[in-house]
Amino acid sequence: MSGLVAWVDHRRDLTAHAATVAAMTATAARRGPDGGDCWISAQAALGRRELVTTPGGTARGPAVAATGTTHVVLAHTGRPDDLAGLRAAVRGAGHDRSGGPLRTAGEVLLGAYLAWGPDFVDRVEGTFAVAVWDGRDRRLTLVRDRLGVRPLYYAPYDGGVLCASDPHGILANPLFEPRLDTERLPLLLQPRLALPGETPLLGLSEVGPGERVVVTDAGVRRDRWWRLRSRPHERTREQTVGDVRDVLDEVVGRQVDDAAGYAAMLSGGVDSTSVAALAVGTLRRADPGAALDSYCVEFASDPEHFAATELRPEVDAPYAAAAASGLGLRHHRVTAGLDDLLTTIPATRDARGLPGWGQFDASMHLLFARIARDRRVVLTGEAADELFAGYPYYFKPGLVERPTFPWLGDGPRLADLLSPEVRAVVDPRADEAARYDQLLADVPRLPGEDALSARMREVMYLGMAGPLAVILDRQERMSAHNGVEVRFPFCDHRLVELLWNVPWSMKGTGELKGLLKDAVADVVPGSSLRRRKSAYPHVHHPEYDRGLIAAARRIVGSRDSPLGPLFDTARVSSLLDEIEAGQLRSELPGGSSGPHLLIQLVEADAWITEHHVAVA
Repeated sequence: MSGLVAWVDHRRDLTAHAATVAAMTATAARRGPDGGDCWISAQAALGRRELVTTPGGTARGPAVAATGTTHVVLAHTGRPDDLAGLRAAVRGAGHDRSGGPLRTAGEVLLGAYLAWGPDFVDRVEGTFAVAVWDGRDRRLTLVRDRLGVRPLYYAPYDGGVLCASDPHGILANPLFEPRLDTERLPLLLQPRLALPGETPLLGLSEVGPGERVVVTDAGVRRDRWWRLRSRPHERTREQTVGDVRDVLDEVVGRQVDDAAGYAAMLSGGVDSTSVAALAVGTLRRADPGAALDSYCVEFASDPEHFAATELRPEVDAPYAAAAASGLGLRHHRVTAGLDDLLTTIPATRDARGLPGWGQFDASMHLLFARIARDRRVVLTGEAADELFAGYPYYFKPGLVERPTFPWLGDGPRLADLLSPEVRAVVDPRADEAARYDQLLADVPRLPGEDALSARMREVMYLGMAGPLAVILDRQERMSAHNGVEVRFPFCDHRLVELLWNVPWSMKGTGELKGLLKDAVADVVPGSSLRRRKSAYPHVHHPEYDRGLIAAARRIVGSRDSPLGPLFDTARVSSLLDEIEAGQLRSELPGGSSGPHLLIQLVEADAWITEHHVAVA
């Protein structure tokens, strides 16, 4: 893993601001603990820090090529999955134009840019973010991978732009003053509503999934270099199952080809177990004695306090242990106590640079901290639910048929409790409807599709927007903060494009993720194949719940709280009374915990205070 920063200014000489560039780059030290460097010219500066994952590798700063009297400079995060193939293509196009030997991923990417210009990104596979300064036409190009796994933020200003892998890199420059965007309060309180590229800070955007942002002295231009395309699916179900397996075999094989050591996240469900099974199979074909470490998180309070819900019907740990035993993995349980979680939560906000998800982030942060003691690369099964229709709501007509986000349910929204003065500026329900309509207008349609299939295509698209972004963000940020690189086989664009066009009649057979189960049935233990869907675990502990309720009461009852004055105190107090009395469970999706509805409020208030965010 790695982190990058960039600063372009068409009006000042950046060579006089080397200390600021160094400070920006230093914010990426957790993402790139092995070192890095900066490159500075009068109009542009780029910095990069790297986590070395290949045997004998060395941390590198930006890749630089001299072109006449100027330079082309590239900083990147992530990695091309098919680095060897891309290197060969660059050489075939005349690699000498790069001015380098194409040894590193950065040199290969720079060679690709020099060969094909901004369209080079079409040839790059995997998860990545790239910033390229082209001194020939004074242009900065920012690109992000197709599903937006690797982060890249930018903040334009009059005469220039600041960029970084996380907001800290931008906040380290005194030109950017963090201010809450009042119109985006609803997404601050429900991050799954965020449209691609949105953040809650005024003037701060994120390069969207599959998006390219070009900055010149004339301004900022955005375009999509990749998007889903809908087309008829002409394969039988049996052939489709084979296609899924073929892609997974190739993707996992490529993602375990160059690192010094691997691990797998393992919950015991079919998603993570299938990735672990394919990974260990790949390793053992090359070395029959190869071992793979697997890791699962559990909570010390589970024996006493775990309560089954629709989304989390059972504890992961026994299933993970059974899967690891069946696959012959070296398995590690990471047990988190309540004190561990509470102590770690502030670090999760630091990992994001934005409001987090409380204990959901904290347990994952602890998991990656444990993995980092042994390994630097770990594979995950994230994104399978969104691609294979793995959530219960897909099969509930009452939720699917309503003209809104089906995953929201009927429970209360924190944004509905904003004060009348704030709601005069932003109408939360109208804002939610506008976001829904905007995403729906972007759905790639298939002419002639029947009504049910067309609606399920919409539902799948909605799930692949905000909800998937939240899940990928959590794993990417928590892992990078611990110096671990996560690889996401299910985010390979070929698999995504294949599954996007598999008709609902093949996906919606009544068994969650039936296509995936059939594709990996020969390598995944039966306990994992038969297991009910169970989402990423959360702690069940009355003390944690009481702490959330108490914190929410302090926020809305204090004029000193940055968020408190923005809420209707009486309405929030009434909601807190209902939560404390346990009256909301039936209204929340999947049997979610009422107190957990408050996490965004509590975390946002703490983030605003810690980062000195101005609130209008």
